[in-house]
Amino acid sequence: MGISIILLLNRYRAFPAFVMDYERFMLLASFFGVVMGLVLGLTGAGGGILAVPALVLGLGWTMTHAAPVALFAVGSSAAVGAIDGLRHGLVRYRAAMLIAALGAVFSPVGIYFAHQLPEKVLIILFSLLMVMVAARMLRRERKQEGPSDHGHANWGQKNCMLDQQTGRFSWTAKCTATLAALGAVTGVVSGLLGVGGGFLIVPAFKQLTDVQMRGIIATSLMVISLISAIGVIGALHAGVRIDGLGASFIASSIIGMIVGRKLCARVPARVLQVGFASVCLIVAAYMLLRTAL
Repeated sequence: MGISIILLLNRYRAFPAFVMDYERFMLLASFFGVVMGLVLGLTGAGGGILAVPALVLGLGWTMTHAAPVALFAVGSSAAVGAIDGLRHGLVRYRAAMLIAALGAVFSPVGIYFAHQLPEKVLIILFSLLMVMVAARMLRRERKQEGPSDHGHANWGQKNCMLDQQTGRFSWTAKCTATLAALGAVTGVVSGLLGVGGGFLIVPAFKQLTDVQMRGIIATSLMVISLISAIGVIGALHAGVRIDGLGASFIASSIIGMIVGRKLCARVPARVLQVGFASVCLIVAAYMLLRTAL
């Protein structure tokens, strides 16, 4: 009886500390979610690649636990941005649906390998991916001329060209194959590492199509929301569950997305690129160092 009372008292003393720790983690999850949504809203890419490190390093989760929560958050916040893009007529929805369809087919492949590979290998792969994204962000690009969301390149210069009369893609075999391949790669990477794939879609659209940046970001957000939804369904089917901390992270990311969409026209693109790339390099270096030690 005396031992039971002592154990009960010890548990009672520890309860306030537990509550304080949980509240601290809730605040951290909310803060990280807002930052991720903000970056996604400003760039149309990159938010997901910050989400996983935030959950792994900030909350101490494993990669397999963090990936589906990150995907859920990225997909939810991206859906908000995609709806806004649809409302303004900026989304290339046929292209987005094709990419998402291929992503849905190949996303389970990435999920399967994510559960087969060791945690250290996943962290190393993710860190190298962050370095690659940072390098692309830091590379200066030539300023493109032309209207806000219509083609301006000469015919044949890009794999997918917009019809000058209708403003829609000309669906040639080359264009269809290009977008299908992009969807397959995006699906595997999103399933494997828990990222939405915007860091692949945005530069690919800039390189392979003559769609302008506002349309690229809006289309990217729609693809991210669709592919992320597929990845989340696959992860939940595999037995992963989202707790209160994950729900807080997801809700905060949606708030961040709304703010980011409001600010995207006011923040200089180069400042955003350099800042985001710097954060990616620092986080990647820390993740590699922590894994090595």
